[in-house]
Amino acid sequence: MEQTKIILDENEMPKRWYNVLPDLPTPLEPPLDPKTREVMSPEALEPIFPKELIRQEMSSDRYIDIPKEVLEIYRLWRPSPLYRAHQLEKILKTPAKIYYKYEGVSPAGSHKTNTSIAQTYYNMKEGTERITTETGAGQWGSALSLACNYFDIECKVYMVRSSFYQKPYRKSLMTLWGGNVVPSPSPDTEFGRWVLKEQPDTPGTLGIAISEAVEDAALNENTKYSLGSVLNHVVLHQTIIGEESKKQLAKVETYPDIVIGCCGGGSNLGGIALEYVKDKLEGKHDAKVIAVEPTSCPTLTKGEYRYDFGDTAEMTPLLKMYTLGHTHVPPAIHAGGLRYHGDSPIVSKLHAEGLIDAVSYGQKTVFEAAVQFARTEGIVPAPESSHAIRCAIDEALKCKQTGEEKTILFNLSGHGHFDMASYDKYFNGEME
Repeated sequence: MEQTKIILDENEMPKRWYNVLPDLPTPLEPPLDPKTREVMSPEALEPIFPKELIRQEMSSDRYIDIPKEVLEIYRLWRPSPLYRAHQLEKILKTPAKIYYKYEGVSPAGSHKTNTSIAQTYYNMKEGTERITTETGAGQWGSALSLACNYFDIECKVYMVRSSFYQKPYRKSLMTLWGGNVVPSPSPDTEFGRWVLKEQPDTPGTLGIAISEAVEDAALNENTKYSLGSVLNHVVLHQTIIGEESKKQLAKVETYPDIVIGCCGGGSNLGGIALEYVKDKLEGKHDAKVIAVEPTSCPTLTKGEYRYDFGDTAEMTPLLKMYTLGHTHVPPAIHAGGLRYHGDSPIVSKLHAEGLIDAVSYGQKTVFEAAVQFARTEGIVPAPESSHAIRCAIDEALKCKQTGEEKTILFNLSGHGHFDMASYDKYFNGEME
């Protein structure tokens, strides 16, 4: 039997992030000013982002060096392991080989630390004293709270209301690392107060939480805003996942036929997939890349590809992306990190040009796959990551029908240790 766990030596960890922007077949459409609808200048973003992140957002450099201080913290959990899912393959009776990159080994339990550490470092270098953000299921808020703790920066987290009450221990984790967490919409901002007045029973959305965090940052001179997905520099920082996975698969002389990631804003999908998209664009390989989203928030599969706001209050720049509309309020599903109305401009561009595919699943079938995975591989997956598991299982079952011996790679972007209430609802038959 081939080895189950493929690891890299610390010295093999990538020292650069891969920037796909100069390799895209056509240039990415620029962000537009929310008031004038004209192309936004980099200087216009400086009130809420540090200059280096703005530079990375629009960079034409194919590779960007990872700062030494960031690499030192990465070494706490990176390189992350790559596993071959032998037990899952056996249960499925598939000829396919299934590999998964496990990002749940980070201190915060997900891939989000790859960008939270980097973003907070650049903020620290420019003298930022306080950072605001939003979070859906809490993975991003946890990761940013951890990073701010390392760099001695105050952190304010607006957590989507439904997840705030569904996942109370995520709030505890953020508080443990010094984060100040409130349910969104909150009484702490003008927009939050307006939403609470108009929709007192709202479950909240990432769009609302972003509006609150941006408002907070814009009104406080010592404060910047940080986003955990969607933006180009966020996707950039996640590419270390795909770069590591390629090195690990090379150790067993394997290259994936299919690459899968769950997709809400698009950062973990971009993180695992862009290294393989690069090979596709260069004509070296032709791996099929699949973005997996919930049927309750089917941005890529049913959204429109157009300019839209990233937040509900229309405070952020307009981005060209697949969107369900910035006022869309998805049902309060358990995969709170995938409840976003839009997608990364990079992921959206790749999908629009036919370079990646997209599928969607309902949450019951996703949890069914999560349970099967936990009982075979032993890891309890986050509901978000379980969307990728569902798709990987389905692709492996297709191989069973056709007899094809394909290699499947998916990103297990986080563990589900804080999601046991959701698993309880699944087992008790209470899940919608």
